[in-house]
Amino acid sequence: MPARRATVLVLSGLDPSGGAGMAADVLAIAAQGAHALPVVTALTVQDNNRVHEVVPVDAALLERQVRLLAERIGIDAVKIGIPGSRANAEALAGLLRALRAAKPDLPIVLDPVLASGHGDALARGDALEALAPLLALASVLVPNLGEAAALGQVACPQVLVTGGHGDGPEVVNRWGTREWRWERLDGQFHGSGCTLAAAIAARLALGEPLDTALERAQAYTHQALADAFSIAPGQSIPLR
Repeated sequence: MPARRATVLVLSGLDPSGGAGMAADVLAIAAQGAHALPVVTALTVQDNNRVHEVVPVDAALLERQVRLLAERIGIDAVKIGIPGSRANAEALAGLLRALRAAKPDLPIVLDPVLASGHGDALARGDALEALAPLLALASVLVPNLGEAAALGQVACPQVLVTGGHGDGPEVVNRWGTREWRWERLDGQFHGSGCTLAAAIAARLALGEPLDTALERAQAYTHQALADAFSIAPGQSIPLR
């Protein structure tokens, strides 16, 4: 029997352009040497630039998918993107509490996406309200500067605030009192936050300590952005 590979339960939306959401997550996780268990929380109408519509998947269907996976497969980490709706977030929160009861140290990485880069809504109703049931369960949050400001003070002790939406020649990412500085690359990128959060979850699934996982995931993401390619005018696609 082949050696077992570490797994990451991925709860995120489907981007038909293949640049963000589930497509980004699966590729980024595979690139770290882990295996994604993809559970789609929402279908979207979007391209590499704009999100036009978000349709949440039925919460009961999500529950059935996750329960079956958890019964059969050991889950080493969880990565959460958009839940799509408050009902989905509540259903997923209940499932994650059950997973944590069986595995108290289960890493849960949450990319608190409140809107697309152009400000397009990514949930039915208020995006912050939709995320609320999941915030308390996250062991690592990965917000950008705007998301961090919107979230304010949260209970999660491990927060990596990314500076990709800031100004200046460098992107400064901050984790507590520690910071990393990366060259600011020209252009805009579709799915950079998804890529980073998924890579962090994969590194944690592999058993790396958090500081190492954060460092390696950032280096991987920066290289993916540096090697990005175009599929249409607008945002480029990171080479994951």
